[in-house]
Amino acid sequence: MASTNPGAAPPSPPRRRLTREMVLVKALDVVDADGVDALTMRRLGQELGRDPMGLYRYAENRAALLDGVAELVLEELSIDSEDPDWKAQLRSLAHDLRRAALRHPNVVPLLVTRPLATPLGLRPLGTLRPLEQILSLLIRAGFRASDALHVYRAYYGFLYGHILNELQEYIVDPDENEALLRLGLHRLPPKEFPRLRSLAPALAEYDGAEELDQGISILLAGLETQLERQPVPAIG
Repeated sequence: MASTNPGAAPPSPPRRRLTREMVLVKALDVVDADGVDALTMRRLGQELGRDPMGLYRYAENRAALLDGVAELVLEELSIDSEDPDWKAQLRSLAHDLRRAALRHPNVVPLLVTRPLATPLGLRPLGTLRPLEQILSLLIRAGFRASDALHVYRAYYGFLYGHILNELQEYIVDPDENEALLRLGLHRLPPKEFPRLRSLAPALAEYDGAEELDQGISILLAGLETQLERQPVPAIG
């Protein structure tokens, strides 16, 4: 029987085997904490306690890593393309995307601008699934395929515009009670910006969820009118 050394340190437990999901989750943590520019293979290797060169088996380069982070955030969205209540689905998705953006504000540039540099068919599948699901939802609701694509573009254009606007609603002095001073609008020349200065109370009471819901209501009302005007396809 082998003797044991009571003074010897216990053996280290075996390191957990990495998976792509573990790597992407840690990459998202880095982006959430320090922004997109902070995400490098070296930094990720440090966070995971691994050799950065070994991470290339999970992402072939930094661009693929950024795509994976975007996919991870989009996986938080839920779309039921078979739900006959297409308006409820679009409204729910809008709020899901807003909440995801507020949880991961540093990822928003990846969602908004990164696809512009990549042809549609070459984008990661995870970033295309919301498009496929929304197209299916709208076509099932009765929209022509080409019209469904127009709806998707208008819908996401509104959503990303709202999210970017909400994320830049900075408060200059949160402890100031006077709305004009709280937002720093007192610095604007009164004669040049009378409307903006007068809206200080409304701007100070900005509610992102309510603003989003009002905008979605306007958009959905217009889409419903468009759908009602479409000719009913002949049967037989």
